[in-house]
Amino acid sequence: MGSATQPFKLTVEEALSVTGSSLQGLSSAEAGLRLAKYGPNALVEKSRRSRLAILLEQFTDVFVIILIVAALVSAFIGDITDSLTIFAIVVLNALLGYSQESKAEQAMAALRKLAVPRVRVIRDGNVAEVPATELVPGDIVLLEAGQMVPADCRLIETANLKIQESALTGEAEAVDKSANFVAEDDLPLGDRSNMAFMGTVVTYGRAQALVVATGMQTELGRIASLLQEVSTEPTPLQRRLASLAEKLLKAILIIATLIAALGIFRGESVATMLMLGVSIAVAAVPEALPAVLTITLALGAQRMLKRNALIRKLQAVETLGSVTVICSDKTGTLTENRQTAVVIDLPDREISLDGVASVDASLELLLTAIALCNDASTDTKGDPVGDPTETALLVAAERLGLRKRVLESSLPRIAEKPFDSERKRMSTLHAAQDHYISFTKGAVDSMLDVCSGVAVGTEVFPIDDVQRSKILRILEQRSASGLRILGVGYRKHLRPDTTELETDLTFLGMIGIIDPPRPEAKTAIAKCRTAGIRTLMITGDHPLTAAAIAKQLGLPSDKVVTGLRLQATDDAELEKLVLDVSIYARVSPEHKLRIVQALQKNGHIVAMTGDGVNDAPALKRANIGVAMGITGTDVSKEASDVVLLDDNFATIVAAVEEGRVIYDNIRKYIKQTLTGNSAAIWLMVFAPVLGVPLPLTPIQILWVNLVADGLPSVTLGLEPAERDIMTRPPLDPNESIFKPMAGRIIAMSLLLGMLLVVEAFYLYSEGFANWQTILLTTLIVSRMSLILSAKSWNESLFTRFLTNVPLLGAVALTLLLQLAIVYLPIFNRLFGTLPLAVTELILACVLGLLPLAAAEIFKLLAKRNIFS
Repeated sequence: MGSATQPFKLTVEEALSVTGSSLQGLSSAEAGLRLAKYGPNALVEKSRRSRLAILLEQFTDVFVIILIVAALVSAFIGDITDSLTIFAIVVLNALLGYSQESKAEQAMAALRKLAVPRVRVIRDGNVAEVPATELVPGDIVLLEAGQMVPADCRLIETANLKIQESALTGEAEAVDKSANFVAEDDLPLGDRSNMAFMGTVVTYGRAQALVVATGMQTELGRIASLLQEVSTEPTPLQRRLASLAEKLLKAILIIATLIAALGIFRGESVATMLMLGVSIAVAAVPEALPAVLTITLALGAQRMLKRNALIRKLQAVETLGSVTVICSDKTGTLTENRQTAVVIDLPDREISLDGVASVDASLELLLTAIALCNDASTDTKGDPVGDPTETALLVAAERLGLRKRVLESSLPRIAEKPFDSERKRMSTLHAAQDHYISFTKGAVDSMLDVCSGVAVGTEVFPIDDVQRSKILRILEQRSASGLRILGVGYRKHLRPDTTELETDLTFLGMIGIIDPPRPEAKTAIAKCRTAGIRTLMITGDHPLTAAAIAKQLGLPSDKVVTGLRLQATDDAELEKLVLDVSIYARVSPEHKLRIVQALQKNGHIVAMTGDGVNDAPALKRANIGVAMGITGTDVSKEASDVVLLDDNFATIVAAVEEGRVIYDNIRKYIKQTLTGNSAAIWLMVFAPVLGVPLPLTPIQILWVNLVADGLPSVTLGLEPAERDIMTRPPLDPNESIFKPMAGRIIAMSLLLGMLLVVEAFYLYSEGFANWQTILLTTLIVSRMSLILSAKSWNESLFTRFLTNVPLLGAVALTLLLQLAIVYLPIFNRLFGTLPLAVTELILACVLGLLPLAAAEIFKLLAKRNIFS
């Protein structure tokens, strides 16, 4: 069919005409010609990156290049241990990146699993079984319960057909289908009741269907195309670190060249100064950063798993901490994904099912009706089994004491008239002691069509216009609040005549059903609001239902935008729209993708939840794709970064909190390492200006870098959350990682650097033979001070001293290693150190602790907004 043709707007005859087919199906010869024209009914995958290409890309990052150069330089100056350590870090980082990106390429493989192997089709006027890949537009296929739909089809004959379309629409409840329906206007997928789509599942009934699209032309094929076209965005931290690496590279080259030039100018040998310049360049690189990142992210992923968030891609851990908008599906994520009866409207009163004190005769009759006119049942554990709507009715009746099995023993079912989408009703006939009784439930308007009376209390009155108007008014009010309303009626019979099942009924009342919001979702949304994170609801459900649930959750519900509105909105207008609208209903896969892209163009870091095949492109495009572990399809999981094991919105918020903690700890590491490295550079630049020989040797500089950026820095990543972690606004995605803490880094590095310069000048001027060893010890102690002060941005160390015991152990171990460097002869020769007297050791420790005291003063001033 041409792309301009919309088969849901055509009658059966028109659809057959447009496809050049008939109820006898295509001939085998014609099917062969069409197969050659349209190609096989299969999803086509574009060429994928080779494994070697994915691996080589891991070495193109600026920061990784700096580390590789640093490793080569370390080998050149003879520090093989440091060189091998840096190379190991680079290789480990590359392997992790390769592993994560390889997983990301698997989404299409999961999508292809939705193909159907064989299907029954009418060819040459006879039923034949052919491979689904050989279906062509114009084929007539036979569908029945339990079968996956093999292609996009216009239904041409249906019998009580229901199709589960959650993979495409995201809505869990099976949809009633009718071949007789013809749409007059454009409709979203969920409202095209005369269509069956590839990859969806027939749950009830049977049908004949005309194939109108195959392969990549189907709705599933369009999703496959979107999935392959969507590019993944670099994480906020990747962007920030790339920017930091470029600036760091420039600074290192300038400083190393300057130091080498100054030394040569003062008469030092060219070889010595070149080696020193190179050593400082290596020392200035925080080579532990990839290791700190990897370990911190991995440990964070473990903590998230304990909170029911499975991290599929390690980078997602820190991205979660930068999220500014969460786009959430409604069903099952914000709601319980469990249809629940909440209110009954009898003709004379309203009854909330949360607070029923007693069951009178009129309520008992209605509860009996919804229990018996019902195909749901309970299993051996007492759990309801069956259609979600019918299980909701069954649970409501049994909660109020009317058990179906007991009722069936006294009122056995002897006949029934199943629900169909034409009548919109279901009726059952039961045998009583001296008569028969039928119960009917269905859409309220269809019930009023067959009711002649209304039960008020224990009496029955003829139904009049006043009663009809009252019932319809209540129906409108309930529907506007998001409830699905069913009408209930009954009739007594003298004989078991099924022709009278749905005539002259007595209207008993209405029952309202809803998928209720998760109790914890409202709290989680409020927590997001406090943290400066917007929550958007994007659903395939009806706008009224979406607005009602949004209102209960505390989301802005006054503006609801539908898929049809989005279809008519260009990208520029949508970019403005997403800043103001929080609820989107009846959306398609393209709409979800466009919403994510519009938010990203506004500078937002977007987390997107989804469980269906339809969600995969938006999950892949979002900065964080969040799939559902319970209801999610394999396709959505493969396209995601995070899988929620409990399908709960509150778990996303918990993961965001963990992400903020992890990103916070990474920033703390960068702050303390840049401060310490900068201080060492100030020492090396300015001490010679005062006539002091080179304060530290290349091996001593590398030692400081190795121990300060080693275990203490890694264990800093274990620091738990600060108290204000979820009351801070999200960091600006475009802001440099350096800028928010630049003031503290510059101030503290200058303070420490000048302290070291003054100490070096004093010790050398006073003729201390071991002046370099004292200086080295001061620098090591000061680096440990910086790490301890970095435990919190604003809280005093003394209020958080025991929050991270491994860090305290790592600091203690580092100080013991420094004592070994000072006092063991083998290390004296290796590192050019001399033993210290007790007073000299105390002097080094006291001076080394001054940065910690300064940091505590800075925090105090920051609390009073004097310094930040």
